[in-house]
Amino acid sequence: MTIPADLRSRKRLATRQAISNAATRLFFVHGFEQVTVDEIAAAANVGRMTVFNHFPRKEDMFFDREEEGRELLRAALRQRDPAVSPIETLRLLAHRLVAEDSPYVTFSAAGQGFIATIEASDTLKARARAIRDELAQAVAQALTDGTGRESGDPLARLAASLLLATWSTALIEAHRAFRRHGDAQLAKAAFLALVDQGHAGLNAAMAGTPYA
Repeated sequence: MTIPADLRSRKRLATRQAISNAATRLFFVHGFEQVTVDEIAAAANVGRMTVFNHFPRKEDMFFDREEEGRELLRAALRQRDPAVSPIETLRLLAHRLVAEDSPYVTFSAAGQGFIATIEASDTLKARARAIRDELAQAVAQALTDGTGRESGDPLARLAASLLLATWSTALIEAHRAFRRHGDAQLAKAAFLALVDQGHAGLNAAMAGTPYA
């Protein structure tokens, strides 16, 4: 009997999530470099090759929502109100994510474990920088796609780089605020204050372009 495609897809996603969850728990306890793929496979109750079928690199198990985050930014620009500029659309997205308590902007004790694990690993820090660069490329492409500008427009690349720098700084400072005070609402307010400040500068830098 053939397994329906949607059931296969759900099983695959469930297995992927189980591997990621098991890996993250081990990384939190032992540190990223100290955990082996065999240990992750055993903790997730799957074979070694199953792990690699879902995650080509060990760090992908930790940053398992990368593509989801990329699509979130692209979708916001793709579906934006034509009366709202691309830069303003992304600022409003940040506020919506906070209002919806999105996991991307949740500041908690568990989030501190996530940040501490990154800070303790050169491999994870390098991958985090690479993800930021990849997100900037995706945003730059979405900006040109949504405004009819030529792909590779240097102004779009500049806007995307400034935007990712703003959001990265805001997230880091918000996590630091939570670490100091243990107050999630204060951390969210710090995040949004820096996002708003950064977007004000971004709007000034992009004045006269279709992005602002």
